[in-house]
Amino acid sequence: MTLIEKIENDERIDFEEALSLYDLDVFTLGKLADARRQKLHGKKSYFNINRHINPTNVCKDICKFCAYSASRKNPNPYAMSHDEILKIVDDIVGRDIKEVHIVSAHNPDTGLEWYLEIFQKIKQKYPALHVKALTAAEVNFLAEQYSKSYDEILDLMVEYGVDSMPGGGAEIFDEKVRDFICKGKVTSEQWLEIHRKWHERGKQSNVTMLFGHIEERKDRIDHMMRIRDLQDETSGFNAFIPLVYQRENNYLKVKNFLTAHEILKTMAISRIVLDNVANLKAYWVTSTLKLALLSQEFGANDLDGTIEQESINSAAGAASANGVDLKEFVALIKDSGFIPVERDSLYNELKVY
Repeated sequence: MTLIEKIENDERIDFEEALSLYDLDVFTLGKLADARRQKLHGKKSYFNINRHINPTNVCKDICKFCAYSASRKNPNPYAMSHDEILKIVDDIVGRDIKEVHIVSAHNPDTGLEWYLEIFQKIKQKYPALHVKALTAAEVNFLAEQYSKSYDEILDLMVEYGVDSMPGGGAEIFDEKVRDFICKGKVTSEQWLEIHRKWHERGKQSNVTMLFGHIEERKDRIDHMMRIRDLQDETSGFNAFIPLVYQRENNYLKVKNFLTAHEILKTMAISRIVLDNVANLKAYWVTSTLKLALLSQEFGANDLDGTIEQESINSAAGAASANGVDLKEFVALIKDSGFIPVERDSLYNELKVY
């Protein structure tokens, strides 16, 4: 049986087979990935109406790919007050936004309460609003900074109202690559352990992969395999999100940037390899909206959301600072031949357009 026949028969592939998929032409990969997508989701493309809030850019870590944290590249440090954050939340709830996505830098000066109590205040005021907050990198930072275990931090998150975890901080799991791009940050094993513990609490999360910097193709496949292994164990990942490295205002001296061809191949391979993760997100913030729409033909069934405002990737050159208009978003999905479906944060369908 050939590898293509194996994939068409929905049989699981191993590391070497997955790596060899990069040798196929992009159209063959697209066809294989689209068949997987259609079996799972038909022509539906999911999104949610959400708002990102990034409450501080003061960070104890120095990641070479980051343009967001206050540093020589971004000399304007800030930390929002709870009142400032709640004012934004009041505004978005008034416009029927259903998810607030809160991730920050690792600020050692604000205190653990500053991180946790804002979730409690949001939940007390708006119990129905889904709070997606704190990456595994933030959990690791808080555990180290305040001498607590991962279990203690995760229990506090549940107690204070966090509904699900975003997938940030995963970057690339290979430790040699991590040592170069984000030395001192959460390790790959720590990242996976934090999400394992979160899933054991009956909670769900996403998982990302930052690619297009110094990693090799084999590192991307290794990353996917580790996700697949944990998902076999916990079934806790909602979506896999391949994030395209943003090139501006940071310290990674990357000369050869990804082509759209390579991005689409990686998207398609992700859909084929991750046979146990239901949703593949083309995060338009890092891939551009046009390429995200095209990714729907290469296995992606989710385009994230309207976002409204975003600070982290836009600091590195992404065109995402002000989000995208809902009507325009829906029209673009329709014009690309797919069915726009508004979802909640856990992929329950709310409205089919």
